[in-house]
Amino acid sequence: MTTTTSEAPPESGGAPENKPKGLGLTGWLRWAWRILTSMRTALILLFLLAVGAIPGSILPQNVVSVDEVDQYFRENPDLAPVLDSLYLFDVFSSPWYAAIYLLLFVSLTGCVIPRAITHAKALRARPVRTPKNLQRMPYAATFSTDAAPETALEQARSVLKGYRMERYGDSVSGETGYLREAGNVLFHVALIALLLALAAGAFFGYRGNMLMVEGEGFANTLPAYDAIYPGHWTDTDQMEPFTLHLDNFDATFIEDGDLRGQADSYTADITYRESPEGEEQTHELEVNEPLTVDGVQVYLLGHGYAPEFEVRNAEGDVVFDQAVPFLYRDTMSFTSDGVIKVPDTGGEELGFTSVFLPTAMEDQEGELVSSFPGAENPMVTLEAFEGDLGMHEPQSVYQLQTEGMEQIGESPVMEMGDTWELPDDAGSITFSGYSEFVSLQTNRDGSRPFALGAAVAMVGGLMVTLFVRPRRVWVRATEREDGRTEVVLAGLGKTEVAANNQEFHELTTSLAARLRKDESDDNVPNPTDPPESTNTRE
Repeated sequence: MTTTTSEAPPESGGAPENKPKGLGLTGWLRWAWRILTSMRTALILLFLLAVGAIPGSILPQNVVSVDEVDQYFRENPDLAPVLDSLYLFDVFSSPWYAAIYLLLFVSLTGCVIPRAITHAKALRARPVRTPKNLQRMPYAATFSTDAAPETALEQARSVLKGYRMERYGDSVSGETGYLREAGNVLFHVALIALLLALAAGAFFGYRGNMLMVEGEGFANTLPAYDAIYPGHWTDTDQMEPFTLHLDNFDATFIEDGDLRGQADSYTADITYRESPEGEEQTHELEVNEPLTVDGVQVYLLGHGYAPEFEVRNAEGDVVFDQAVPFLYRDTMSFTSDGVIKVPDTGGEELGFTSVFLPTAMEDQEGELVSSFPGAENPMVTLEAFEGDLGMHEPQSVYQLQTEGMEQIGESPVMEMGDTWELPDDAGSITFSGYSEFVSLQTNRDGSRPFALGAAVAMVGGLMVTLFVRPRRVWVRATEREDGRTEVVLAGLGKTEVAANNQEFHELTTSLAARLRKDESDDNVPNPTDPPESTNTRE
């Protein structure tokens, strides 16, 4: 027998065919939001934020010292441009660091707010109902008493002082330790507040770097800075009108032992006014002890030498007479390099590259080196160039553009007071002495008190989370057939702490002790003895 089956097409009025559908745009957005606001993602972003800050602590940063960044470019001409293209000299203002920062803020906000709402509901909720089988709890103890069930439950309320309790039929349910989750929420809310405070400081504040030679002054105006980094919403036309003057700088170094040459102390004597009409005040500026003037912190970052030179042209006229800051190569010898540019000579422009040695001496190979960072025997060497300095284009004050210049000679080693007569009657240059300079940083950040408060709140929330233990306790009292009351006390610790069961045992013995006075026979356990039957699982 042959059977033939044919399927007719569905009628136009029939039910539509079920077809699988993708997530769609809304579904994908919900999925992305769930992933972003998960605690795992927040931890990953926090880790990335910490990892991203590592280059900022290893490599010199423009926001801290432009001079050190320039020196890094000179020492690593091939690597430095690559690092600069990755914003590794401006880590904390780079787009990729800002993206991590913003994602972390969104992740924490989306994670903490629902958690805080859930915790607020839990605070208003009643304790959970008593389980039917208390013997299954990690801790359970049973004893009998002649006291009535109502009396046993009333005594249980007294024993569970500090617990939030609720009566359910023949039992009492108690909970405590709500502060643990409150501390957890506080920690994360404070972390969000800290991120907001840091962001506010970056948007409304500013950082600036400047170099001051002994005897020079500074006015807090935009053109006076060597480098300044204002926030996006900082009004640079309304900067605090304070002034500074560097009266003296003193650096001391360890002279003996294995630590010879290391810095002992840096102090700068500063005279300042909070406004042009303000009273003149003095301050001794030290490392990590900033001067606060009109809400702006002034930090001492570093120091160096500024050799003083006097240049005369071919006619003998003084065309240059000032101290020139030099950049040191290392802090153990303070051998420093610098550039002298003399554009106004009445003839060909002059340029010099120079090396300053604070304590000059010859090494075993006969080369001139500096053996100590202090200026005990200062000397300089010079190399002279004549031609076009290229001053019509922007250039660093620490670099000499020699493309349009001709080298005309090298000087002998010069001590203070020595004069070098330049070749070809180009004039002369005298090493007349030296001064010292300091590099300073100003920082205006009005959100610092808020950031400090948020940090304190974070520590407080963390301490509460670590030391508060949430627990649940249930006490059920039922009358047995023999007329006695059977009392079951069960406990559940929400954290794996060994002391939980000890606490529950103490509650059991305390409750038994309170009920003992109502008992009439000797079958009652001693308050210090364990209950009749216990079930304890760690």
